[in-house]
Formats: sequence, C-alpha cells, structure tokens
Amino acid sequence: MTHVILFHHAQGLTDGVAEFAQRLRDAGHDVVVPDLYDGLTFDSIDAGVAHAEKLGLETIIERGTQATDALPPDTVYAGFSLGSLPAQKLAQTRPGALGALLYHGGVPAGSFGSDWPGTVALQVHVGSGDEWVELDDAEDLVDEAGAAELFIYPTGGHLIADSSLEEYDEEFAELILERSIQFLDRLG
Repeated sequence: MTHVILFHHAQGLTDGVAEFAQRLRDAGHDVVVPDLYDGLTFDSIDAGVAHAEKLGLETIIERGTQATDALPPDTVYAGFSLGSLPAQKLAQTRPGALGALLYHGGVPAGSFGSDWPGTVALQVHVGSGDEWVELDDAEDLVDEAGAAELFIYPTGGHLIADSSLEEYDEEFAELILERSIQFLDRLG
C-alpha cells in the first residue's frame, strides 16, 4: 500500500476526481483528496482558472501543503492540472517523498527552486495537443528527473481522466489509471 495525496484541477473536487481516487483505493492504496476550493466547483476550466487566479497560485500551493500535515513523509503526491503544482512542489521539497503522479500538468523543476530529487519517482501524463499544457515543459521535467516516465496521449483534450466532464476519454483514462496503479504498486 502506498500513501497518496491527490489534488484536484481548476474546476474543483469533481465527482470524476473523487471516482479516480476511489479506483486507486480499490487497487489497495491509501488516498487522501483535499478540497482546495472549500466545496466550490466550476462548470468550465476558464471559470475554475479565474477562481484560482483570484485566490492566487501561492494560496493554492499553500493549501496543498497544509493538507499534508497529517501524512507520513513517504507519500506520493498526485495532481490533476492545477493540482499538479502543489503535487510537484511537495514531491520536490518535502523530505521523504516517494514520488509524483502529474496528470495534465508539470512545470520545469527550477520553478520550485530546486532540481528534481534523484530519489523521487515521477510519472507524467499529458495529451499531445492539450492547449493547457506546455509539452516542452513536461518533457524537460522528465529529462531532468532521470528515471521518470512520460506518457503522451494522442488527444487535444485536457482533463481526459475526469469521468464527470465532457472531455473525458474512457480509453485514455483507463490507461492512465492502469499505469498509475502500476507506478504505485512498484513504490509500495
């Protein structure tokens, strides 16, 4: 069993994010899903991003950090899109971190003032035509991390693993889930 904290995307803690977390639990992992928006959800990415910008990205990242207070150090930090920011920062900076699962996101390691730690596993999932993701940034992050995995799906969809949204793609979501479980099983 691996301890995981999964951060939601800009539209909030949707039913699809909760379902994805439950499927990780069903595979035998301990998964915590904090609500960084205090119960708010949004009908569009644009509305969710506007809310995140109003709160401030530093506030989002700080809320994510506070959510880890009760977690053991040997945790995997996971995040969908906006949630990949606190996940990545914590994986890079929290002592004892096991790994990071970044869905539809990822920025260069230097964005958080450090190199990617050599002892922290990394898996990144992005769409090849996703307008919300800088593919070069994801590739650079994986290159920097060394023993990391980058999965690029042939889609322009963004939140393709969230079953509660229109852009959900069942085929890719199942593949993302399968690869994530394999990653967690290796670390557990």
